[in-house]
Amino acid sequence: MALLSDEMVPQPTKSQTAAEDKSQASGGWLRNSKLGLVCIALFLCFWAAQSLTGWQEHNSDQTTHHEAEISYGEYLTTGHFWEATAENWESEFLQMGAFVLLTIFLIQKGSPESKQPDGDDVDEDPRDHSDDADAPRPVRRGGWRLVLYENSLLIAFFGLFFLSIVLHALSGTAEYNSEAKSHGEGPLSTLEFVRTSAFWFQSFQNWQSEFLAVAALVLLTIVLRQRGSSESKPVAAPHDKTGG
Repeated sequence: MALLSDEMVPQPTKSQTAAEDKSQASGGWLRNSKLGLVCIALFLCFWAAQSLTGWQEHNSDQTTHHEAEISYGEYLTTGHFWEATAENWESEFLQMGAFVLLTIFLIQKGSPESKQPDGDDVDEDPRDHSDDADAPRPVRRGGWRLVLYENSLLIAFFGLFFLSIVLHALSGTAEYNSEAKSHGEGPLSTLEFVRTSAFWFQSFQNWQSEFLAVAALVLLTIVLRQRGSSESKPVAAPHDKTGG
C-alpha cells in the first residue's frame, strides 16, 4: 500500500496547535506553583516552630531569673522573637542580593550558577525586544521604567536587606534593654546599640554562614550532580560546562 504524501495528511490548524501547546504548558495553576507554595509553607511552619520554641526558651530564662513568664501572644511582640527573626532575614537577603550582583561580573567555569564565559542570554539588551507582544510591559514601554525593571531583582533584594537590618536594630535594641533592665543597667538608644559588638556579632555570625553556603553551591555543582534539579547541570554534562 502506498504511503500517503504530506499533502494528503491533514495538518493541524494554527488554533489547534496553539490550544495543544497551551494545554501542555499550563497544566493548571496549582501544578505550576508547587515549588513556591511548598517553600512558603515550609517557611511558615519553621517560623511557627521558632516562635514556639523561642517562647519556651524565653520563659525558661525568665524562671531562672525569678521573673514572671509571659503568654505566647506577648512573646510575639518581644525583641527576643523579632531580633532572632530579623537577623536571619537580613543575612538571607544580603546573600541573595550579593550573589545576584556578583554573577553580573564574575564567572565560575563549570558551575551552573554562573554565566558562560563568553556571554549569556541574560546579557541581551531588552531594548531589542520592545516590539515583542509577549514582553513584559516595562520592556515594551522603555525609558525609566525599563531601567528600573532591568535592575528590579537587585533593588528588591537589597531593599529587603535594608528593611531587615533596620528591624534587627530596633528589635535588638528592645531585647538588649530588656536584659539590661533585669541586670539593673540603663537602656541604650538604637544608634548606641548598633555600635555595640553584640549587634555586629549577631550579623557576622549569620553573614559568614550564608556565603559559605553560596560558595559550596557554586563549587560543588561543578563536579556533583542531582538529576531533575534546576540547580544542577545535566548528569551527563562535562565538568567544564558552565551555565544551566
